[in-house]
Amino acid sequence: MGTDRQLARERIAILHEQADAAARADDQARAREYVRRARRIAERNRLSLPADFDRFTCDACDAYLIPSRNARVRTRDGHVVVTCDCGAQARYGY
Repeated sequence: MGTDRQLARERIAILHEQADAAARADDQARAREYVRRARRIAERNRLSLPADFDRFTCDACDAYLIPSRNARVRTRDGHVVVTCDCGAQARYGY
């Protein structure tokens, strides 16, 4: 069972790299598909997405976020606000 989870973590890491590359190449549809696959693998194996991957994805539209390209990043009193082009916002403390 431990090997299944390790394989899932490796696959999620690969999908993270592919989503990043696709988003930087302006292929948003492909990047969304990679994000959806990674979330599905995490759900099936009862894993959470790594923080660096989770913070670069929109929960509402599954877009892979690249600051100043399809996401706006602002700092407020003790937290960071990331706003996707779809209008969804995420807040993270710092």
